[in-house]
Amino acid sequence: MGLKVAKFGGSSVADGIQLAKTKQIIEEDIDRRYVVLSAPGKRYQGDSKITDLLYMCQMHVEHNLPYEQVFQVICDRYMAIQIHLGVNANLLKEFDVIKENLKAGASADYIASRGEYLISLLMAKFIGYDFLDTAGLVQFDKNGRFLVEETNNTLGEELRKHEKAVLPGFYGTYPDGTIKTFPRGGSDITGAVVARAACADIYENWTDVSGFLTADPSIVKNPKPIGSLSYKELRELSYMGASVIHEDTIYPARAANIPINIRNTNKPEDIGTMITSEEIIHEGQIITGIAGSKDFTVMAIYKNNMNAERGFVRRILGILEDYDITVQHMPSGIDTVSVVVPNSHLNGRLDEVLGDIWNNLKPDSVDVFEDMSLIATVGCGMSRRRGVAAKLFSALADAGVNIRMIDQGSSEMNIIVGVENKDFDASIKAIYSAFIEQTAQTTA
Repeated sequence: MGLKVAKFGGSSVADGIQLAKTKQIIEEDIDRRYVVLSAPGKRYQGDSKITDLLYMCQMHVEHNLPYEQVFQVICDRYMAIQIHLGVNANLLKEFDVIKENLKAGASADYIASRGEYLISLLMAKFIGYDFLDTAGLVQFDKNGRFLVEETNNTLGEELRKHEKAVLPGFYGTYPDGTIKTFPRGGSDITGAVVARAACADIYENWTDVSGFLTADPSIVKNPKPIGSLSYKELRELSYMGASVIHEDTIYPARAANIPINIRNTNKPEDIGTMITSEEIIHEGQIITGIAGSKDFTVMAIYKNNMNAERGFVRRILGILEDYDITVQHMPSGIDTVSVVVPNSHLNGRLDEVLGDIWNNLKPDSVDVFEDMSLIATVGCGMSRRRGVAAKLFSALADAGVNIRMIDQGSSEMNIIVGVENKDFDASIKAIYSAFIEQTAQTTA
C-alpha cells in the first residue's frame, strides 16, 4: 500500500488496554511508520479527558486556587499507564517540569499540550519508535496563523531522518518557541500535516467509530455506513455537525491528494470510510449523508430595491463583525437577505444587533426566527438527478415539518433547510427514509 501515517484519537489511548490495541494495529502493518497521538480521552462514562483536567489546572493557578489535587489525578493516570505498559519514560521528571511551569504562569496552550506530549513519550517507548516532538516543527507566526508551507518543509526534512516515529498532535510553536495549539480536535490536523510532509500514500485516522454514517445513530436506528466519500462531501458533512473528524483536517491531505481512511481501533477489521479527491457516484445512490446542527437564529431583512443599494450586504456583515458574530449562511432574494448566525455567538445580544441593523440599514422590516436548526443533505450525485429537491421537500411536508429556510450551493452538492429545533429529529428521519431506506428497497 505504501507509507502510512496513523493518527489515534483520545479513546484509542485512554488507558493501557487501549494502547495495547493501538500497538497491535501499528505492528500489523510495517507501512505505519509515523504515528500521531491525541491526549488520553475518557475511559468510561463520567470520566474526564486529560486535556480538560490540564485546562482545569491552569485555570486554578490563574485564579490562585489550589491545583495540586487535580494535577495529582493527571500524574496518577499517566503513571498507571506506564506501569501497565511496562516501560519507563522518566515521567516523574516530566511532571516536575510541568508543575514548575504551571507555577510560573505557563499559558493554557502549553499546559493543554502536555497531554499529547506525555502519551507520545510513553507510546514511543512502548512500540520502540523514535519520539519526535512537534514543537519547533509545526509552526505558527506571531499572530497565531498556521504556517502551512514552512511547516511542510521543516517537518518533512526532519521526518526523513527517522524511519519510524511517534509525534504528539494538537500543537506547534510560535516563532519565539512558546507553545501554540490548534483548536480542540486539532490532533486530526496534525496527522494530516504529518501525512503531507511525509509524502504518505494514505492517512489513517483511528477513532472509536467505524467511519462515517449516513445519519446520526442517536436519531436514526442503524444508519447505513458510508464506504467512501469525497473531500468536498466530507467538508460539508463535518461543517454541519458530523464530528467523526475535524473539518480542517482535509486541507493538508487534499493539497497532497492523500486519501483519508477513518478506522475503528476497537474494530480494526472494519474497513471504515475512505475519503478521496474523486467524486464517486454509486449506482442507485442519490445522497451520501445527512448532518445538521441546532440552535441558530435567522434574521430575515427586507428592503425595497435592496439590489440597487450598493454595499448593503457589506454593511450587514460589518455590523456582525463588530459583535464578533460569524455568519453560517446568507440566502438572499432581490429585496431580501436572511442572515443565519449561531445562538452561541449572539450571547444574549440579539436586541443590540437588531438595533444597529435598524439604525444603519433602515430596512422596511426584519423578521427574526429563533431556535432554528440547519440540516444539510449532501451528495455528489444530487446535481445529476432530477427531482431531488422536490423529493426532499415532499418528505418533510409528509412528516409535518414546516421549512423556514432553503439554501443550495452553486455546486448543487447540498441542500440546506432551516427548521425549528423541535422538528430537528423528525426532519432527519424523514430525509433518511426518503433517500436511503426507500432507495435501498427499490434497488433490492
